[in-house]
Amino acid sequence: MRWLLALAGIIVSTDLIASPSACGYLVQSMAGAPSGPVLLASYPSEHSGPLSGAAFTYDNAVTAIALVACHQPALARRIGDSLLLALDHDRFWHDGRVRNAYAAGAVGDSPFKLAGWWDVRSQRWLEDGYQAGSDSGNIAWAMLALLTLDASTGDLRYRAGALRLARWVEGRADSRGAGGFTGGDFGHEPNPQHLQWKSTEHNTDLAAAFQRLARVTGDVHWDERARNAREFVRSMWDTDSGYFAVGAAEDGVRINPLLALDAQIWPLMAMPGAADQYSAAIQTSDRRLQFDAGYTYSEAGGGLWSEGTAQVAVLLELLHRESAARAVIAALQTQRAPDGGYFASNVAETPTGFMLATDPSKPRVYFHLEHLGATAWAALSEQRFNPFTGRSALPP
Repeated sequence: MRWLLALAGIIVSTDLIASPSACGYLVQSMAGAPSGPVLLASYPSEHSGPLSGAAFTYDNAVTAIALVACHQPALARRIGDSLLLALDHDRFWHDGRVRNAYAAGAVGDSPFKLAGWWDVRSQRWLEDGYQAGSDSGNIAWAMLALLTLDASTGDLRYRAGALRLARWVEGRADSRGAGGFTGGDFGHEPNPQHLQWKSTEHNTDLAAAFQRLARVTGDVHWDERARNAREFVRSMWDTDSGYFAVGAAEDGVRINPLLALDAQIWPLMAMPGAADQYSAAIQTSDRRLQFDAGYTYSEAGGGLWSEGTAQVAVLLELLHRESAARAVIAALQTQRAPDGGYFASNVAETPTGFMLATDPSKPRVYFHLEHLGATAWAALSEQRFNPFTGRSALPP
């Protein structure tokens, strides 16, 4: 018998909730959250330190897109509405940006709280400088989430929110080297650091977000912005080595040649014709980034990266490479947590090849913790849904 659950006025099938699927886990997570606009914790098992109670904008944006893919637009709207509220209720900024992370939980009309923690050594409350900032890529993902909601609900508030975000992030346009957009802002108000490096991943995100904005608004200005971002990504292609470099250094020109997985997979999903033109990126990833039948974050190696493994699965599904996709999904399934979520990594710490922005003496790693972003990408794989296009297809 099929039972139905009334959730905050929304009817959700318990078939989906009971299913051992990533979609079901996301629905359960929303069911367990306070009613109304909400942001989900990115690492729900963490209860101390910088990750405790932190709702990263990127993870929540991908989750909103995944909920649309899982045929749960009403649940996705609760996250989308939080992003809209964040635009109007920052404790300092009112210029069209959102921050990299907030405190998880219900949100409303009061100023948005940032996640934080009590530091025993210094005997004071601390906030993370990265979480207080605004990365260009995270802004782009918030745009993609709002544009996905615009398309699925017809609610023009989401399109208007995406436009506000676009107007802020276009201020990070750069004329040095191959152009494109710089990394965003790092640190607390009132004087954050303006990041001068440029990321292949960020520009890929922006290329897709600007292109979708151009399509729904009919404004060629955003076509031009999408072209700026795409040209930077294309300039990062190394024909001889068959991969995209991760970006340009602080001078905006010198290339950082690190091989990272998302910089290979995302352009092929986001940019028209890229899956054919840059197909060697898949071969390079297979040759140099495979780990335990899945994939690691970068050539730094060290562990399976669940989120990236799911990203490869989505791309392979969109390319109709069914056998290869099944093998990757099988590797991904080994990272299921007992409650149905996914661990970020299969080892204690998977290095990324980057250092922490908040402490450049320490490496940035993915921990063996349940991760909302990894679960959301697993749900996208289940639904064969491309978050860059908002449908089950590569860009035309």
